[in-house]
Amino acid sequence: LSPDEDGICSGRYFSESGLVGLLEQAAELFSTGGLYETVNEVYKIVIPILEAHRDFRKLTLTHSKLQKAFDSIINKVLVRQGTARRTRCWALKKRRSPEGFAALCSSKSRLANVSYGMLRVCRSLYTSWVVKNCNDSSLFPQAYIQITFVEPYFDEYEKKDRVTYFEKNFNLSRFMYTTPFTMDGRPRGELSEQYKRNTILTTMHAFPYIKTRINVIQKEEFILTPIEVAIEDMQKKTQELTAATNQEPPDAKMLQMVLQGSVGATVNQGPLEVAQVFLADIPADPKLYRRHNKLRLCFKEFIMR
Repeated sequence: LSPDEDGICSGRYFSESGLVGLLEQAAELFSTGGLYETVNEVYKIVIPILEAHRDFRKLTLTHSKLQKAFDSIINKVLVRQGTARRTRCWALKKRRSPEGFAALCSSKSRLANVSYGMLRVCRSLYTSWVVKNCNDSSLFPQAYIQITFVEPYFDEYEKKDRVTYFEKNFNLSRFMYTTPFTMDGRPRGELSEQYKRNTILTTMHAFPYIKTRINVIQKEEFILTPIEVAIEDMQKKTQELTAATNQEPPDAKMLQMVLQGSVGATVNQGPLEVAQVFLADIPADPKLYRRHNKLRLCFKEFIMR
C-alpha cells in the first residue's frame, strides 16, 4: 500500500471488508510467529464488525481460530513450567556519545556470538581501520562499541499487571544493567563496601518491533548502598527458591542447585556472611535502621521458604 498511488483511497482495502481482511492476515501472521496472545487482541477488533453484519459463518471460523490460539498458549505454559525459564537476550551496544541503542537477540545467543557478529560487521565497514576485541575497559581506544547484557525493567505497579511469560517479554521499552563498584575504584570488594550502579535505558519504541535495534532516548542511573545491595540479593535468592519449590512437575536437580547456591557453606558472600556483616549490630540512625529491618524481614521470608 502506498499513499502516493492514484485512487488508493477508493481501493478495496479502504473499506470495512478490506480492514477485516487485513486484520485476519495479521492474526494469521501472529499465529505463525508464535505470538498467540496477540491473536486474541486482533480478533477483538474483528468480532464486533462480523457481529454487526450477522456473518455467522465467519464468526464460527474466527472462534475456532481463537480456540486454537488459546490451546497453543496453554501448551506453551505447560512446556515452560517443565523447563528452566529462559529470558530473552537483550544486548545493549553503546558508544562514547550519549546516544546508544538496544538490540534484540535470540534467547540462545551468547555474548561471544554477539561480539563476533559486531566484529565482522565493523571489519567489513571500516576496512582501513584496525578492528579488534578489547576486554579490558582501561585499554579502550578512542572509538569503540561496548556490549553488555540488559534485562527488562518494570516499576512496582507494572509487576502487578505483568504476570504471564508473554506479558513479561512483550511491549518492552525499559531495560536495566548493573555495574558493581567500590568507593576506591575497584569493581569488587568486601560486602560492607560493595556498591552497585543501576542504569535504566528507555528506547524510542517498544520491543518486539519491526527492527531488532532501537535507539535509546533516555538514560537514568541510581546507586545502591551496600546494605541495599544485600537486600536486593536476598530478595533474588528468595524468588529463585520460591520458583524452584513451586515448579510443576518438581525438579529435584534444579532445587538442589538453588539450595547449594543459596545456603551452601562454601558460597562466598552467602546469606550467613550477609547476616554477620549487616545484622550483627543494630544501627542507631533511624534511616539505617529502616533498611536494617527490611533486610531482617528478607531473611525471615528466605528462611520460611
